[in-house]
Amino acid sequence: MTTPPTLVLTTGGTIDKAYFDALSEYRIEDSAVPALLARARVTAPFRVTELMRKDSLELTDADRALVVAAVREAPEARIVVTHGTDTMTETARAIAAAVAGKTVVLTGALAPARFAESDAPFNLGMAFAAAQTAAPGVWIAMSGQVFDGLKVRKDREAGRFVPA
Repeated sequence: MTTPPTLVLTTGGTIDKAYFDALSEYRIEDSAVPALLARARVTAPFRVTELMRKDSLELTDADRALVVAAVREAPEARIVVTHGTDTMTETARAIAAAVAGKTVVLTGALAPARFAESDAPFNLGMAFAAAQTAAPGVWIAMSGQVFDGLKVRKDREAGRFVPA
């Protein structure tokens, strides 16, 4: 039995941010996702598609519609979306309202993947595994947990995601 392919859609967010010094602004660089998956030696079939390079606070309704369309039109039934954490739950709601029958897992990072202490590799690994094993629906993999994408929120003070 072969593992069905997983699509990884990247949108930017902290996971792909680069900072140059303490006084500079961040810039979203080429996605770190392909390198993270290679470093993890992922052998399950996947493909990565970059949709945009934006901080989630800058996402518009048109950007969310692009994410929804990419999920809906993808031939893959298992999809990971890397996304900024500030508006991840809004995108989860948009996908859930428009797409049925697919397993979609959103994930991101509270520290850029390029930082040694980043949660990005762990979160991406959890999301990749959840996409292969979770039931159809929209999920968020963050903070060492997989949450129902419609029943979760970011707790800014605690710096993690919690059930809503």
